[in-house]
Order: sequence, then structure tokens, then C-alpha cells
Amino acid sequence: MKYEALAKSIIENVGGTENINSLTHCVTRLRFKLKDESKANTDVLKKTDGIVTVIKSGGQYQVVIGNHVPDVYQEVVTVGNLNNNESSEQEKDKNVGLFNKFVDMISGIFAPTLGTLAATGMIKGFNALFVALGWLTVESGAYQVLNAIGDSLFYFFPIFLAFTASKKFKVNQFTAMAIGASLVHPTLAGIRAGDPLYTLFSGSIIESPVHTTFLGLPLILMDYSSTVIPIIVAIFLASKVEKGLKKIIPDVVKTFLIPFFTLLIIVPVTFMIVGPIATWAGSLVGAGTLAVYNLSPILAGAIVGGFWQIFVMFGLHWGLVPVALNNLAVYGYDPILAMSFAASFAQTGAIIAVMAKTKEKKVKSLGIPSVISGMFGVTEPAIYGISLPLKKPFIMSCIAAGVGGAALGLVGANGYVIGGLGIFGITNFLNPAVSGLGNVPIVIAIIIGSMILGFVLTYIAGFGKLYEDDAVFE
Repeated sequence: MKYEALAKSIIENVGGTENINSLTHCVTRLRFKLKDESKANTDVLKKTDGIVTVIKSGGQYQVVIGNHVPDVYQEVVTVGNLNNNESSEQEKDKNVGLFNKFVDMISGIFAPTLGTLAATGMIKGFNALFVALGWLTVESGAYQVLNAIGDSLFYFFPIFLAFTASKKFKVNQFTAMAIGASLVHPTLAGIRAGDPLYTLFSGSIIESPVHTTFLGLPLILMDYSSTVIPIIVAIFLASKVEKGLKKIIPDVVKTFLIPFFTLLIIVPVTFMIVGPIATWAGSLVGAGTLAVYNLSPILAGAIVGGFWQIFVMFGLHWGLVPVALNNLAVYGYDPILAMSFAASFAQTGAIIAVMAKTKEKKVKSLGIPSVISGMFGVTEPAIYGISLPLKKPFIMSCIAAGVGGAALGLVGANGYVIGGLGIFGITNFLNPAVSGLGNVPIVIAIIIGSMILGFVLTYIAGFGKLYEDDAVFE
């Protein structure tokens, strides 16, 4: 094999297979957890052809390889008979805060999807551009195919995230994917579209229509396509259930009985507990935002704009959609979603600042499609690929989005349709009942200002390293 000699040299100079507790890899390096680091021949490894350097950090012995590390990793696993243990569990650190742990978990789950996420976001953005330029119509076959490609990953995100989360939480990958597929099964969408059997908590903020039941227990169905948090919580719970089942189920039937019981437990629990909690949290966010808007549009704009990206990450933004739809139906306009409009531009400005300041080639390559898709309102590649792992750019983008949201609230910006995203969402602010552009020029000035502010704040605040073996400015 191409890397067999290199793999043998690495294993020999980390102290042999018996000195390896575990092995993982990231984008450019092999990450060993050794029983005794003193047994490793660091100087020899640093001088070995095919190895960039060796880094000892966070309780890990890291052998920097480069972009072809997945191939070297597979060869090391094969040569060392390491059972292809691709666990991504990080060394526990009691001094690491909850936010850092959360970011580490999210980054680990999303990192494998970033390339495809960026690609599909670009395709979706360009498809919207082609329609806006009149090159395609939404009825054309070309548009439909490109739209299917652009939506493919994000619509079925629960399945993809189930796969990556299964590695993070050590769950059978196919069981995890089955859980994710259950959440986006088309039959459930059909059930949800029908008339409800009855409504729970009628008249309250958490009013919930029940369209069907499970063994007599009410199911509050929500749209899980494109969601993030429900599937991550589900796979985390599955890891606990699967671990418990392994202790009590005989080896001879573990192959099928463990996934059998895991699915039967986790999927209903997700539908009956995780989903409703997400739905109710979203409803509370919507009601709270409307109350704040009635008190102060500027304050409401700062909250909606500043927290919009966080709302989207947790799926809480869906709580604002019914409020917006009701406003459109009753008043013909909506100020709530309008106040979130600056968020994608603030995020894009932060990513441009990262690209301008970083020396990391990998970050620059991820930044280009992130900026393109961000301009079209698709910010997931930017958030999960760059700004959230780096922390400061994400925080600065939220601040800039909050300022932009406050400005939109101040000028009384209203959306008259729920239409395009990003630059194509500008037309949402055109009032069909009056002639002229209205306050659209002011809206454009605000989103440009939000992008500039996101850039400036991020550039000044700086950021750490995304890939430790590449140099960046601090």
C-alpha cells in the first residue's frame, strides 16, 4: 500500500500498538492518546518523510500529516490492527466551560458535512440567482433538478447529522441513520397536513394540535426537515440506551435486538418529548418577541437580530413563523421576521474578515463558498464551518446582527411577503399597496452596514486557530 511504510514507522515510533489507547484523526493530523508519551520517539517522527511535525496538546499526541491524513489513518489502523476505532471523543477537561464543550460537540458533528454543505448552499443560491435573472423559471426541469440538489443535504439534515453524531456519541451508525430517517419520513408530513384530532393546551401559548397518537399517547408532530438539535438530542439519548442494552442482551442476539429496542424506544420518545419541547420553546420565543416588539421595536429588533442565528441552530425560529404569518394575514405586513434580515449579512461580513485576516488555506477555501451562500441567505456553511468553531467571529456576527435588527426596528421595516432570502429578500420589503421603493433603500443601507460592522468587529476582535497546524493571526 502507498502509506504502509509510513504507517509502520508511525506505530513503531509512538511506542507500538500496545502503547496506543485510542486513535482519531481530524482534517490534517493523527490524534493519538498514548499510555506513556515518554515511549514515543518524537524527534524521529519529526524527521520522517510524510510527517510535517508532532504536537503534544490536550492530552493528545498529534502527528501532523496534511490533507491526505484519512488515507494514512486507514493504513495505520490496518497495520496496527486498531479495529478502525474512529471515535471522536475528546480528552475530558474539567476546566473547559460548558460553552466550549457545546462548541466542540457541534463542531465535531458538523465538520464532516462542511464541504457538501457549502456546495449545496452555493447551488441553491445560484439557482435563485438564475430565476431572478430570468434564465430559469421555477416550473422548468432545470430549476427543479438544481433545487433538488441544493435542498438534498439540508432537507435531510437529520439523517446526515445522525451519522456524524453517531461517531461522536458512539452509536451504531445505521441505527442512528434510521432514527434520522424516521424524523423526515414523508408519511408524517401527510399526517401533519390533515385536520387535527384535537388540540392540547387550547388557548395557551403552547397550543398544540394532535394529528395522531402512539399507543393512545398524543403525538405533537413538527417538521423535522433541516432541523439540527432534535436529532442530536435523539442520538445522545440513543447512546445511553444502546450502552444499557449491551449490558443485558445476550451476545448471540445483540446484532439485531440492540437496534430493535433502540429504535422502538428513541423514535417515539423523540416524537413525544423532544419534538414537543422544541415546538413549545419556539412558541414561547414567538410570543415573547411579539410582546417585546409592542413594548419597543428597537429592543425587539436587537433581540431578534442578535439571537436569530442561535434561534435557527436550536429550531426556535419556527416559533416566530406563525406570528409572522398571522401578521401578514391580519395586517398585510410583518415586522418580526423583517428584523432578522440583517443576520445573514452580518455573518457574511464576519466570514469575510476571517478570510482577510487568516493565513489558513483550509479556512480560506471554506470561506469562499460560505460567503457566496451567505449572500443568498444560506449561512449554515459559515456558522458550522468557520464562525462557531472559532467562537469570536460568531459572537461578533451576532452583535452586528443585533445592531442591524435594532436599526430595522427603529425605521419600522416591514416584510410584505415571505419570499427570497439574502439579497433576494430585499424585494420582501416592497409594499405592493404603494408606488415607489418605500424604505427599501434604508433597508439596503442597514444590511450593508451590518455586513461592514460584522467585518470590523471580527477583524478587531481576532480569533484563534481552526486547524492548529496552520498559522493564523491571534
